[in-house]
Amino acid sequence: MAITPDTKNWTWVLEKPCPECAFDASTFEATDVADMIRANAASWPAVLERDDVRERPDESTWSKLEYAAHVRDVFRIYLYRLGLMLAEHDPLFPNWDQDATAVEERYNEQSPEVVSAELVADAAALADAFDTVADWSRPGRRSDGVSFTIETFAKYFIHDPIHHLWDVTKAG
Repeated sequence: MAITPDTKNWTWVLEKPCPECAFDASTFEATDVADMIRANAASWPAVLERDDVRERPDESTWSKLEYAAHVRDVFRIYLYRLGLMLAEHDPLFPNWDQDATAVEERYNEQSPEVVSAELVADAAALADAFDTVADWSRPGRRSDGVSFTIETFAKYFIHDPIHHLWDVTKAG
């Protein structure tokens, strides 16, 4: 059963709090993001141990396993993009279709144990990379033309894993 792709431009989370998960980019510094990644990643293994990990709550919502696999891939994509920003001036990020990836990679058929281990490892790699940033003003651009500095990139990015952890834990 296919999920309707999310086509929202979530960059508004840099300007106002998320009404769903309560994320507020104005309440922390970009230098806090590495520790926020580590804290977020530490919560996912328990989610992936649940008996209902593959169950979708309804036909339009991913399962906990699908959300976790997506978050793992977000950590990977953002590590790559951060690397581009650190190595190049104002790189254009290759497009990533998260919805196509979820289908092609069969997120809900993956091993929860493997996803858990990979998510934690990929989060650690990204957190470590953010710890190395010396110039938070370096620019980069998404394929849709949205421009970021590493500072806004970090604050924009961290909403995704925080929001998805809220998605899988809000109902208990």
